[in-house]
Amino acid sequence: MLALADLLQREAGASPGSLPDLTTGKRVHFPARAKHCIFLFMVGGPSHIDMFDPKPALDRLNGQPLPPSFGKVTSQFLENDPICLGTHRKFGRYGQSGMDMSDLVPNMHQHADRIAMIRSCAVDSVVHAPAHYQMNTGRMFMGHPSLGSWLSYGLGTENQNLPSFVVLTQPEGTPEGGAPCWGAGYLPAENQGTLFRPGSVPILNLQPATQEFSSVQQERIVNLIGAMNRADLQVDPTDSELSARIASYELAFRMQAEAPEAVDVASESSEVRRLYGLDNARTAEFGGRCLMARRLVERGVRFVQVYSGGGPVAMQWDAHDDLDANHEKMCGLTDQPVSALLTDLERSGLLDETLVVWGGEFGRTPVSQGGSRGRDHNATGFTMWMAGGGIKGGTILGATDEIGLNATEERAHVNDIHATILHLMGLDHKRLTFLHSGRDERLTDVGGRVLTRLFA
Repeated sequence: MLALADLLQREAGASPGSLPDLTTGKRVHFPARAKHCIFLFMVGGPSHIDMFDPKPALDRLNGQPLPPSFGKVTSQFLENDPICLGTHRKFGRYGQSGMDMSDLVPNMHQHADRIAMIRSCAVDSVVHAPAHYQMNTGRMFMGHPSLGSWLSYGLGTENQNLPSFVVLTQPEGTPEGGAPCWGAGYLPAENQGTLFRPGSVPILNLQPATQEFSSVQQERIVNLIGAMNRADLQVDPTDSELSARIASYELAFRMQAEAPEAVDVASESSEVRRLYGLDNARTAEFGGRCLMARRLVERGVRFVQVYSGGGPVAMQWDAHDDLDANHEKMCGLTDQPVSALLTDLERSGLLDETLVVWGGEFGRTPVSQGGSRGRDHNATGFTMWMAGGGIKGGTILGATDEIGLNATEERAHVNDIHATILHLMGLDHKRLTFLHSGRDERLTDVGGRVLTRLFA
């Protein structure tokens, strides 16, 4: 009877006309194609021209002034009279779909028929932090809820002992946008991303500082604090910070038992650890986080964001001076782990219900920067890809012009990408709203269209 009462209470707050998600008591707007999402965020701006979108015309123009017919290049540091910069990379066609990929991502070649390439992506800023905010929250300014927070708010988690939204950053530091990239904004604070760290202590201060208290005594302390906080909450029921604090205390108590096990990649078989590159100093760090992401979605976490890049520029995809050296390093750190993640999800049966997204905040220009072999930021045309839950593998959506500067076919603005991710997770981006300052806010603001051509 207690269990039944709890289920009925959860379902009582659901809106009419929507379908129940029986694992959380939340409601989806229509049957979901994916239950979980892993977003692999390449901080700094990976070059589509050198990885996934070959441009023979640009290679022919290498070293020549940019023809006026392509228009003006809008970027952050670019000087006048830009000079075209071809690629040194070797491209090939892979899989039955004939997907174009370069030698920078040799391990990804085997997944050509699993991924859907979006070659016409666009954002509205060529500056890192605003572009980070927009790719994460739909807006160029901090303070709005992130994609993971919207999914947490809309769907909850399948595991009450773990957060619904987990963030795995690079040890060297966070992206320029910082914590607002995974913040809850004006959504209830409990929906913000939770930072997990590698090792046996995934969350700082999670374990008790003293062994003087038994687990029973600690539970009594948590319950007493919760009762006192709830008494204060009755004075102002709209205080989301206090309600989130109550929930976080209780979640932290439950996580003491489950979180350390969830991130314990050492418990995996030697074959799995080799697959992710944990036996190689070059790939071990990012590989460990990709493996951790698989373990988290396996245990019911709704949204996991894994950042490649952060801290010093030398550890980002921000190739202003020497693109080949930068991307050889960053691809060397990530290519095998990303490929391993898709392989592992596929063979475990999780790929069908897990949406994997790969991309950065923007791409890079088809012209050189300051006469170097580097490229500046390009927001008007770049590539992202998706795989897994509901995605039609081997698909190519959209295109850029002959040199990779501007999206020319089926432009996919960041609002469209977000609308598509929400749709695959069973949520209508126009109906997932939150009243803030008299306005029904949503992730996609006043834009967004679902990219249905990507769907299986």
